Amino acid sequence: MPGRLLIATLIGLIAALWTLTRPGDPALYPARPDETGVMVYLLDNGFHTDLVVPRAALIEGGGPLAEATAILGPGDWVLVGWGDATFYVDQSPIPGRLADGARAFFRPGNASVVMLDPEASDPTRRFRPEDRQVLRLSRAGMAGLRARVQASLATDAAGRPILAAARSGDDARFFESRETFWIGHLCNHWTAELLAAAGLPVRPFRAVTSGEVMRAAALAEQDAAKLDLKPVRD
Repeated sequence: MPGRLLIATLIGLIAALWTLTRPGDPALYPARPDETGVMVYLLDNGFHTDLVVPRAALIEGGGPLAEATAILGPGDWVLVGWGDATFYVDQSPIPGRLADGARAFFRPGNASVVMLDPEASDPTRRFRPEDRQVLRLSRAGMAGLRARVQASLATDAAGRPILAAARSGDDARFFESRETFWIGHLCNHWTAELLAAAGLPVRPFRAVTSGEVMRAAALAEQDAAKLDLKPVRD
């Protein structure tokens, strides 16, 4: 009987965590009708999510994130992502990286990096409509998102961001992160945390997949539309 009770308790706990929703913050999201908000995009490549943020919004406020953004190539938009320091940066064919992928998923404490990738033109055009979601953030919400990205950056003794890698063939730059990567804290968990910092409701324990993060963002925008707010101006 004690064993059955323990199993039932564990199942109930897992079910509760799986359905747990972290509520949004109406003071941050969505933008009020009387303010000029910030338009960002959430992108889904099938298993990984990135945010597309105006470059000016990352520079505003200074600090290591502004310094990291300043050294990027030209482009008014920046793709922001996070992942394992090795697997995320490597672009060789997946079949040859399966062992490294297993290491990244199942070994706790893997080093990680924040990706900043400048885009001169609208990067959302490469994605199908169902794989991109617009988010209309308030200025305070954008500041919360920015602060969460900056908190992820590791810095040197002088407080500067640490460049970890620069891929040949594109403008993406990868900066050392304070956080660690594994199955309990994946790239999509990180993106969900950024959305939560911007005031959106998320289901943190379900944010294993990119589809869950996209659903959370889409539902948040649908609920915001019901408030009959004026369109945000970027």
